[in-house]
Amino acid sequence: MKIALLARNAELYSHKRLMEAATERGHEIEQISTLKCYMNITAHRPELRYQGRKLEGFDAVIPRIGASITFYGLAVLRQFEMMGVWSLNESVAIGRSRDKLRSLQVLARKGIGMPVTAFAHETARTDDLLEMVGGTPAIIKLLEGTQGIGVVLGETPRSAKSVIEAFRGANVNILVQEFIKEAGGTDIRALVIGNKVIAAMQRKGAEGDFRSNLHRGGSAKPIKITPEERSVAVRAARAMGLNVAGVDMLRSNHGPVIMEVNSSPGLEGVEKATDIDVAGKIIEFMETHLKPGNTRTKGKG
Repeated sequence: MKIALLARNAELYSHKRLMEAATERGHEIEQISTLKCYMNITAHRPELRYQGRKLEGFDAVIPRIGASITFYGLAVLRQFEMMGVWSLNESVAIGRSRDKLRSLQVLARKGIGMPVTAFAHETARTDDLLEMVGGTPAIIKLLEGTQGIGVVLGETPRSAKSVIEAFRGANVNILVQEFIKEAGGTDIRALVIGNKVIAAMQRKGAEGDFRSNLHRGGSAKPIKITPEERSVAVRAARAMGLNVAGVDMLRSNHGPVIMEVNSSPGLEGVEKATDIDVAGKIIEFMETHLKPGNTRTKGKG
Protein backbone atom coordinates (compact mmCIF):
# COMPACT_ATOMS: atom_id res chain seq x y z
CA MET A 1 0.00 0.00 0.00
CA LYS A 2 1.29 3.44 -0.91
CA ILE A 3 0.15 6.02 1.65
CA ALA A 4 0.26 9.81 1.68
CA LEU A 5 0.52 11.36 5.15
CA LEU A 6 -0.96 14.82 4.67
CA ALA A 7 0.73 16.78 7.44
CA ARG A 8 2.93 19.86 7.78
CA ASN A 9 5.28 18.69 10.53
CA ALA A 10 6.93 15.29 10.10
CA GLU A 11 8.56 15.58 13.54
CA LEU A 12 5.35 15.53 15.57
CA TYR A 13 5.00 12.40 17.70
CA SER A 14 1.72 11.35 16.04
CA HIS A 15 3.13 11.68 12.53
CA LYS A 16 6.36 9.86 13.34
CA ARG A 17 4.40 7.00 14.91
CA LEU A 18 2.09 6.66 11.90
CA MET A 19 5.08 6.56 9.55
CA GLU A 20 6.84 3.99 11.76
CA ALA A 21 3.75 1.81 11.99
CA ALA A 22 3.15 1.88 8.23
CA THR A 23 6.80 1.08 7.45
CA GLU A 24 6.90 -1.75 10.00
CA ARG A 25 3.89 -3.34 8.30
CA GLY A 26 5.58 -3.20 4.90
CA HIS A 27 3.91 -0.17 3.39
CA GLU A 28 5.36 2.82 1.56
CA ILE A 29 4.45 6.12 3.21
CA GLU A 30 5.38 9.68 2.31
CA GLN A 31 4.82 12.79 4.39
CA ILE A 32 3.42 15.58 2.23
CA SER A 33 3.32 19.14 3.55
CA THR A 34 -0.27 20.30 3.07
CA LEU A 35 0.34 23.96 2.23
CA LYS A 36 3.00 23.11 -0.37
CA CYS A 37 0.51 21.20 -2.51
CA TYR A 38 -1.12 22.88 -5.47
CA MET A 39 -3.74 21.51 -7.80
CA ASN A 40 -5.23 21.44 -11.26
CA ILE A 41 -9.01 21.27 -10.88
CA THR A 42 -10.45 19.70 -14.00
CA ALA A 43 -13.28 17.28 -14.71
CA HIS A 44 -11.35 14.51 -16.47
CA ARG A 45 -7.77 14.61 -15.17
CA PRO A 46 -7.62 16.23 -11.73
CA GLU A 47 -4.03 16.68 -10.56
CA LEU A 48 -2.16 17.40 -7.39
CA ARG A 49 1.39 18.67 -7.57
CA TYR A 50 4.05 18.88 -4.88
CA GLN A 51 7.56 20.24 -5.17
CA GLY A 52 7.29 20.33 -8.95
CA ARG A 53 6.03 16.75 -9.46
CA LYS A 54 2.67 15.07 -9.79
CA LEU A 55 1.33 13.19 -6.79
CA GLU A 56 0.12 9.91 -8.21
CA GLY A 57 -0.03 6.21 -7.49
CA PHE A 58 -1.26 6.57 -3.91
CA ASP A 59 -3.73 4.04 -2.54
CA ALA A 60 -4.67 5.96 0.59
CA VAL A 61 -4.22 9.28 2.36
CA ILE A 62 -4.05 9.92 6.10
CA PRO A 63 -5.22 13.51 6.63
CA ARG A 64 -3.63 15.27 9.60
CA ILE A 65 -4.86 18.78 8.88
CA GLY A 66 -4.12 21.46 11.47
CA ALA A 67 -7.13 23.48 12.62
CA SER A 68 -5.57 26.75 11.40
CA ILE A 69 -5.36 25.50 7.80
CA THR A 70 -8.68 23.63 7.63
CA PHE A 71 -9.93 25.46 4.53
CA TYR A 72 -6.88 24.78 2.35
CA GLY A 73 -6.25 21.37 3.87
CA LEU A 74 -9.74 20.17 2.97
CA ALA A 75 -9.32 21.49 -0.57
CA VAL A 76 -6.17 19.36 -0.95
CA LEU A 77 -7.89 16.33 0.57
CA ARG A 78 -10.87 16.72 -1.77
CA GLN A 79 -8.44 16.72 -4.68
CA PHE A 80 -7.00 13.39 -3.48
CA GLU A 81 -10.57 12.05 -3.30
CA MET A 82 -11.33 13.30 -6.81
CA MET A 83 -8.30 11.32 -7.97
CA GLY A 84 -9.79 8.13 -6.47
CA VAL A 85 -7.52 7.95 -3.41
CA TRP A 86 -9.19 6.45 -0.31
CA SER A 87 -9.07 8.75 2.69
CA LEU A 88 -8.89 7.50 6.28
CA ASN A 89 -11.26 10.33 7.23
CA GLU A 90 -13.17 11.90 4.37
CA SER A 91 -13.14 15.65 3.76
CA VAL A 92 -16.88 16.06 4.39
CA ALA A 93 -16.60 14.33 7.77
CA ILE A 94 -13.59 16.42 8.83
CA GLY A 95 -15.36 19.63 7.82
CA ARG A 96 -18.44 18.57 9.79
CA SER A 97 -16.44 17.85 12.94
CA ARG A 98 -14.32 21.04 12.69
CA ASP A 99 -17.41 23.24 12.77
CA LYS A 100 -18.19 23.21 16.52
CA LEU A 101 -21.72 24.52 16.11
CA ARG A 102 -22.61 22.18 13.25
CA SER A 103 -21.12 19.18 15.05
CA LEU A 104 -23.20 19.87 18.16
CA GLN A 105 -26.32 20.22 16.05
CA VAL A 106 -25.54 16.87 14.39
CA LEU A 107 -25.05 15.20 17.79
CA ALA A 108 -28.29 16.72 19.07
CA ARG A 109 -30.18 15.47 16.02
CA LYS A 110 -28.86 11.96 16.67
CA GLY A 111 -30.00 12.12 20.29
CA ILE A 112 -26.45 11.93 21.68
CA GLY A 113 -25.94 13.45 25.13
CA MET A 114 -24.04 16.74 25.34
CA PRO A 115 -23.95 19.78 27.63
CA VAL A 116 -26.85 22.22 27.26
CA THR A 117 -25.57 24.70 24.68
CA ALA A 118 -26.76 28.14 23.60
CA PHE A 119 -25.73 30.21 20.59
CA ALA A 120 -26.63 33.79 19.70
CA HIS A 121 -25.45 36.68 17.58
CA GLU A 122 -26.54 39.60 19.76
CA THR A 123 -25.69 40.15 23.45
CA ALA A 124 -28.87 42.05 24.33
CA ARG A 125 -30.37 38.88 25.85
CA THR A 126 -27.30 37.66 27.73
CA ASP A 127 -29.33 36.98 30.90
CA ASP A 128 -31.72 34.76 28.94
CA LEU A 129 -28.79 33.02 27.24
CA LEU A 130 -27.21 32.16 30.59
CA GLU A 131 -30.55 31.01 31.98
CA MET A 132 -30.90 28.61 29.03
CA VAL A 133 -27.75 26.75 30.14
CA GLY A 134 -28.70 26.65 33.82
CA GLY A 135 -27.09 29.90 34.94
CA THR A 136 -23.54 30.37 36.19
CA PRO A 137 -20.95 29.07 36.37
CA ALA A 138 -21.06 28.63 32.60
CA ILE A 139 -18.53 27.85 29.88
CA ILE A 140 -18.00 30.47 27.16
CA LYS A 141 -16.22 28.98 24.17
CA LEU A 142 -14.88 30.42 20.91
CA LEU A 143 -16.14 28.47 17.90
CA GLU A 144 -12.67 28.61 16.36
CA GLY A 145 -10.70 27.70 19.51
CA THR A 146 -8.56 24.55 19.84
CA GLN A 147 -6.60 22.77 22.59
CA GLY A 148 -8.38 24.69 25.33
CA ILE A 149 -7.56 28.12 23.87
CA GLY A 150 -10.58 30.43 23.81
CA VAL A 151 -12.46 28.55 26.57
CA VAL A 152 -13.42 30.66 29.60
CA LEU A 153 -15.31 29.82 32.78
CA GLY A 154 -17.80 32.54 33.73
CA GLU A 155 -18.18 31.94 37.46
CA THR A 156 -20.74 34.67 38.20
CA PRO A 157 -23.49 36.33 36.12
CA ARG A 158 -21.47 39.55 35.97
CA SER A 159 -18.21 37.89 34.86
CA ALA A 160 -20.01 35.65 32.34
CA LYS A 161 -21.82 38.66 30.83
CA SER A 162 -18.54 40.60 30.62
CA VAL A 163 -16.80 37.75 28.77
CA ILE A 164 -19.72 37.26 26.35
CA GLU A 165 -19.89 40.97 25.58
CA ALA A 166 -16.11 41.20 25.13
CA PHE A 167 -16.05 38.27 22.70
CA ARG A 168 -18.98 39.62 20.70
CA GLY A 169 -17.38 43.08 20.71
CA ALA A 170 -14.40 41.48 19.01
CA ASN A 171 -16.82 40.13 16.39
CA VAL A 172 -16.12 36.46 17.09
CA ASN A 173 -18.68 33.67 17.38
CA ILE A 174 -19.12 31.93 20.72
CA LEU A 175 -21.04 29.11 22.34
CA VAL A 176 -22.33 29.20 25.91
CA GLN A 177 -22.51 25.81 27.65
CA GLU A 178 -23.56 24.47 31.01
CA PHE A 179 -20.72 23.76 33.40
CA ILE A 180 -20.58 20.09 34.42
CA LYS A 181 -19.37 20.62 37.97
CA GLU A 182 -19.46 16.94 38.91
CA ALA A 183 -16.78 16.14 36.28
CA GLY A 184 -14.30 17.72 38.69
CA GLY A 185 -11.97 19.15 36.04
CA THR A 186 -11.51 15.77 34.34
CA ASP A 187 -12.67 14.39 31.02
CA ILE A 188 -12.32 11.18 29.03
CA ARG A 189 -10.68 10.89 25.62
CA ALA A 190 -11.90 7.77 23.83
CA LEU A 191 -9.97 6.82 20.69
CA VAL A 192 -12.40 5.33 18.18
CA ILE A 193 -11.28 3.33 15.14
CA GLY A 194 -14.08 2.00 12.97
CA ASN A 195 -16.81 0.81 15.29
CA LYS A 196 -14.65 0.23 18.36
CA VAL A 197 -13.08 2.22 21.18
CA ILE A 198 -9.52 0.89 21.14
CA ALA A 199 -8.07 3.08 23.92
CA ALA A 200 -9.31 5.48 26.56
CA MET A 201 -7.64 7.83 29.00
CA GLN A 202 -8.81 10.17 31.71
CA ARG A 203 -7.37 13.67 31.53
CA LYS A 204 -7.17 16.03 34.49
CA GLY A 205 -6.46 19.74 34.27
CA ALA A 206 -3.50 21.43 35.87
CA GLU A 207 -4.03 22.64 39.44
CA GLY A 208 -6.69 25.36 39.45
CA ASP A 209 -7.58 24.91 35.75
CA PHE A 210 -11.00 23.57 34.78
CA ARG A 211 -9.69 22.64 31.31
CA SER A 212 -8.26 19.13 31.01
CA ASN A 213 -6.24 19.55 27.78
CA LEU A 214 -2.78 18.00 27.92
CA HIS A 215 -1.47 20.98 25.95
CA ARG A 216 -2.49 23.18 28.89
CA GLY A 217 -0.44 21.19 31.39
CA GLY A 218 -2.97 18.49 32.23
CA SER A 219 -2.15 14.87 33.05
CA ALA A 220 -3.49 11.56 31.75
CA LYS A 221 -3.97 8.02 32.97
CA PRO A 222 -5.67 4.92 31.52
CA ILE A 223 -9.31 4.41 32.43
CA LYS A 224 -11.82 1.63 32.03
CA ILE A 225 -14.94 3.13 30.53
CA THR A 226 -18.46 1.81 30.81
CA PRO A 227 -20.40 0.07 28.00
CA GLU A 228 -22.61 3.18 27.79
CA GLU A 229 -19.57 5.42 27.36
CA ARG A 230 -18.18 3.12 24.66
CA SER A 231 -21.48 3.17 22.83
CA VAL A 232 -21.81 6.96 23.02
CA ALA A 233 -18.23 7.47 21.77
CA VAL A 234 -18.77 5.19 18.75
CA ARG A 235 -22.15 6.79 17.97
CA ALA A 236 -20.58 10.27 18.10
CA ALA A 237 -17.78 9.27 15.69
CA ARG A 238 -20.29 7.66 13.33
CA ALA A 239 -22.55 10.73 13.48
CA MET A 240 -19.61 12.79 12.20
CA GLY A 241 -18.79 10.14 9.58
CA LEU A 242 -15.26 9.62 10.93
CA ASN A 243 -13.36 6.32 10.78
CA VAL A 244 -10.82 7.57 13.33
CA ALA A 245 -11.76 10.04 16.03
CA GLY A 246 -10.82 11.25 19.48
CA VAL A 247 -14.10 11.64 21.34
CA ASP A 248 -13.98 13.87 24.41
CA MET A 249 -16.67 13.32 27.02
CA LEU A 250 -17.54 14.17 30.61
CA ARG A 251 -19.15 12.02 33.26
CA SER A 252 -22.26 13.92 34.35
CA ASN A 253 -25.04 13.06 36.78
CA HIS A 254 -27.23 12.12 33.82
CA GLY A 255 -24.66 10.00 31.95
CA PRO A 256 -21.83 10.68 29.51
CA VAL A 257 -21.97 13.96 27.59
CA ILE A 258 -19.90 14.67 24.48
CA MET A 259 -17.74 17.78 24.43
CA GLU A 260 -16.00 17.39 21.09
CA VAL A 261 -15.23 14.90 18.32
CA ASN A 262 -11.68 15.39 17.03
CA SER A 263 -10.85 14.25 13.49
CA SER A 264 -7.05 14.40 13.98
CA PRO A 265 -6.54 13.15 17.53
CA GLY A 266 -3.03 13.31 18.95
CA LEU A 267 -1.51 9.89 19.64
CA GLU A 268 1.18 10.75 22.18
CA GLY A 269 -1.02 11.18 25.23
CA VAL A 270 -3.18 8.12 24.65
CA GLU A 271 -0.33 5.80 23.62
CA LYS A 272 1.83 6.76 26.59
CA ALA A 273 -1.07 6.62 29.06
CA THR A 274 -2.43 3.26 27.89
CA ASP A 275 0.62 1.57 26.32
CA ILE A 276 -1.56 0.67 23.33
CA ASP A 277 -0.15 0.79 19.78
CA VAL A 278 -2.81 3.14 18.41
CA ALA A 279 -0.80 4.00 15.28
CA GLY A 280 -0.48 0.31 14.42
CA LYS A 281 -4.22 -0.21 14.86
CA ILE A 282 -4.91 2.70 12.50
CA ILE A 283 -2.71 1.14 9.79
CA GLU A 284 -4.34 -2.26 10.44
CA PHE A 285 -7.78 -0.65 9.92
CA MET A 286 -6.58 0.80 6.62
CA GLU A 287 -5.33 -2.60 5.45
CA THR A 288 -8.73 -4.14 6.17
CA HIS A 289 -10.54 -1.48 4.16
CA LEU A 290 -8.12 -1.55 1.25
CA LYS A 291 -8.19 -5.28 0.49
CA PRO A 292 -8.65 -6.12 -3.21
CA GLY A 293 -12.30 -6.16 -4.15
CA ASN A 294 -13.39 -4.11 -1.17
CA THR A 295 -16.13 -1.76 -2.35
CA ARG A 296 -14.83 1.03 -0.07
CA THR A 297 -11.36 1.10 -1.65
CA LYS A 298 -11.94 4.32 -3.56
CA GLY A 299 -12.92 7.68 -2.12
CA LYS A 300 -16.27 9.21 -2.99
CA GLY A 301 -14.73 12.47 -4.19
